[in-house]
Amino acid sequence: MKYTLLAFVITLFLSCDDNDNKNVDYKVQNEQDIAAYIDENDLNAQKSESGLYYVINEEGAGVQPTANSDVTVAYKGTFLNGSIFDQSNSNGISFNLQQVIKGWTEGITYFKEGGSGLLLVPSHLGYGSNDNRGIPGGSVLIFEINLISVD
Repeated sequence: MKYTLLAFVITLFLSCDDNDNKNVDYKVQNEQDIAAYIDENDLNAQKSESGLYYVINEEGAGVQPTANSDVTVAYKGTFLNGSIFDQSNSNGISFNLQQVIKGWTEGITYFKEGGSGLLLVPSHLGYGSNDNRGIPGGSVLIFEINLISVD
């Protein structure tokens, strides 16, 4: 009887775990949402093996960064509905590509200095399935990117 009661309590405890959004796989939904966004905005986007979509508007003529480079980037981040959640000024911000979301670590390397375009970042390459500083879990993020310099 003791073991039955213990098993019941453990089952009850585990079923009440507050993991509603944790580890939810948004890949299929993100893929559908990105495809619709690309179609609605008539974009010529390319898809990488990781699931990142990118559009190169201006290739740039300078140095091309690697995933470990220090860069300066001017950007604007929006949700699929166009709402801005973050942006830099025209001077940009400087950082190492190992200190940002996976979508940027990969995506910025497709540009050369002076290049510009879009990164369409599915949640698994952004902030995942958990809310993060005003960004709802599972969100697709759109970034307008201007790679100012590779430092």
